[in-house]
Amino acid sequence: MRIAIFGAGGVGGYFGGRMIASGSDVTFIARGNHLSAIRQYGLSIKSPLGDITLKNVQAVENIADAGPVDLVIVAVKLWSTEEVAKTLIPIVEQGASVVSLQNGVYKDEALRKYLPSEAIMGGVSYISAVIEEPGVILHKSPLQALTFGEYDRTRSERAVALLDICQKAGIDATISDDIERKIWEKFVFLVGLSASTASMRQPIGAIRANPKSRGFLLDLMKEVVAVGRARGVALPEDFAEDRLTYCDTLPAGMTASMHHDLMQGNRLELPWLSGGVTTYGRELGLPTPCNRAVEDILALYCDGQ
Repeated sequence: MRIAIFGAGGVGGYFGGRMIASGSDVTFIARGNHLSAIRQYGLSIKSPLGDITLKNVQAVENIADAGPVDLVIVAVKLWSTEEVAKTLIPIVEQGASVVSLQNGVYKDEALRKYLPSEAIMGGVSYISAVIEEPGVILHKSPLQALTFGEYDRTRSERAVALLDICQKAGIDATISDDIERKIWEKFVFLVGLSASTASMRQPIGAIRANPKSRGFLLDLMKEVVAVGRARGVALPEDFAEDRLTYCDTLPAGMTASMHHDLMQGNRLELPWLSGGVTTYGRELGLPTPCNRAVEDILALYCDGQ
């Protein structure tokens, strides 16, 4: 399977690097100083699971220069989704499949505006990783997992092929028979973590230890569960409480990528996280006051400094 990874940041760079190290055919689509560094020096991954230094990494600026591709993994920030989808039209027409590892639940809706539904496989990533400097990915904790699967719940050849690649690369990977639910399960947690750590400018340890901030975190996630269930997703009614218990197991210093972007003065994925919850809530007639508060509080920072 020939793979192109759109975006070589924390998610794409880490998983793509692991795949390359195990012998898979991977080409990155990247840009700027990060692309220049990869071309000149290769890609380095610093990880508690073992560091990797890769030389002669295939990296291009445009997908058209990647050559024949069987699978495109989309790992760019959410605001670039539709722009990327447009460039994938000729690749998909030639038979390529697409799986997005982006945050949120809107990503595949955006891809379907330009690409046929049958070309798209659902996917979820679980990792804390960032670009430490151009050409260097910092993997912050041992967690590194992928879940993917078909929306029609079949076990497809392309899913099995990707699973084989991940297993050879030492990536914790599973095929889900209800990928939409898996995407929403992560969305519940991600919205809670991103909204709380970014709006409070604190890691999860401090937030879960204070009764008021802990209650706010729970309410953020309850709103996501209510919206998901109203949209027909099979989330348990008490799933927010389950995720709060999961938050108690996380390293105290953990924050979301949106917190990192806020501190760096970067653009935020806010409109597709808490903003996405409030948008769905309005459409469904459901109140989402906590996520609306986060959306309003962070509005001044949404486009970066």
